[in-house]
Amino acid sequence: MKMFRILLAVSAVFVLCSAFTLKDKDKEKVVYAFGLAASFNDTVVYCTEIQVLDSVRLDRNGFLPMRELYSYQLKDFISYQLHKPDYTCMIYFSENRDKLLKEAGKLKKNYEKAEVNVQTIEAASFQFKKPEE
Repeated sequence: MKMFRILLAVSAVFVLCSAFTLKDKDKEKVVYAFGLAASFNDTVVYCTEIQVLDSVRLDRNGFLPMRELYSYQLKDFISYQLHKPDYTCMIYFSENRDKLLKEAGKLKKNYEKAEVNVQTIEAASFQFKKPEE
């Protein structure tokens, strides 16, 4: 009888612990991102709108997996669609949209203060796509 109680208690603890871990794994956070393209040879900086990255999860260190490939997507768009090959592209990402919006505003304000023309690339013309694994 005593062994039955111990087994029941251990199984109850196991069920509770696994229920909480399953709940955390099922709940995926949305990752938002925007890109920025700048050049030392031009007074125009291109900035994308904040977009939701499709089916992306940050790694355990809080970094975006394959983030350099997202930057290359923006670089290809700037190079081939806008015919501006000398731009350096960066991507900013976060799970918090408000935090990312604040960061984008701060960057735009700094560029405008330096008398650089900031042009927004609308989501209709450029959209980040999940890189192939």
